[in-house]
Amino acid sequence: MTQTLAASSADDPLAYRPVALVDLLDRVLATGVVISGEITIAIADIDLVYVSLRALISSVGSLTPPELRPALPPGAPA
Repeated sequence: MTQTLAASSADDPLAYRPVALVDLLDRVLATGVVISGEITIAIADIDLVYVSLRALISSVGSLTPPELRPALPPGAPA
């Protein structure tokens, strides 16, 4: 079982509790996460190349507006 650490309370940022990787992945896919970064290549303080990167990681179901989602049959889990 692979585990990572996550903060247990906002009051004490150094207090951590174990979190299963599957729980972390479930939360990321349910809500989504944006990863962004910038790369600048320069020589002699002259910027030659600038790259801005952004990636959205999420499940398709969490990004689909409710009015476009297919109707679930009665008694099906939401």
